[in-house]
Amino acid sequence: MLIIDNLHAEVDGKPILKGLSLTVNAGEVHAIMGPNGAGKSTLSYVLAGRDGYAVTGGSVTFRGEDLLAKEPHERAAAGLFLGLQYPVEIPGVSNLLFLRTALNAQRTLRGEPEVSGAEFMKLAKAAAEKLGLPFDMMKRAVNQGFSGGEKKRNEMVQMHVLKPWLAVLDETDSGLDIDALRVVSEGINAMRSPDHATLLITHYQRLLDYVVPDHIHVLMDGRIVHSGGADLAHKLEAEGYSAIAA
Repeated sequence: MLIIDNLHAEVDGKPILKGLSLTVNAGEVHAIMGPNGAGKSTLSYVLAGRDGYAVTGGSVTFRGEDLLAKEPHERAAAGLFLGLQYPVEIPGVSNLLFLRTALNAQRTLRGEPEVSGAEFMKLAKAAAEKLGLPFDMMKRAVNQGFSGGEKKRNEMVQMHVLKPWLAVLDETDSGLDIDALRVVSEGINAMRSPDHATLLITHYQRLLDYVVPDHIHVLMDGRIVHSGGADLAHKLEAEGYSAIAA
């Protein structure tokens, strides 16, 4: 589904990704761990096409197409979802309006018919209920006045409505208490299917107790330096990244 080959990228002229290669197959969950400044968030932004992140080498193929040749909205329509470490607030725009507009914009780009208001409300209510987000919050401005946990649950609702092929979740466990972590993890697990893949970016092993990955990769100094199974997270928790770097 996703093939990253020798990817190099820089920010403000400073190299951050320095030859990163990674393959994520359909149906798999991959976790990326690494110290601060290793390039984890940069990878997510490069995949999503964020301004200011310049690709200087390598390639990214997503579902057989050149991802880097697409604009950010085209990447979203192609089935890429980015969950932000710090979800932004959008005053004056309700969650329902934002999400329906996004869904129909993607469907239009794919040549699919728009979802009716009634059909969308059914989708949104089901997703909110599954993720434990009171539906009244869907009527409020996007993330405005939401706690950290509510913002992350709201992102999970967005993911369940948009149904991407690949979800890139940048530290989605950040700022979550244990109850919110459990609910968000259930939302991630509910998306698992033979056609869907997830790339989890995290500092901590605790998320991976709930969302057990197929593969864990250690990202250091802009490249993948080690890969392993789910037990690798416990090794890193106990020994730190120095054991990998040694």
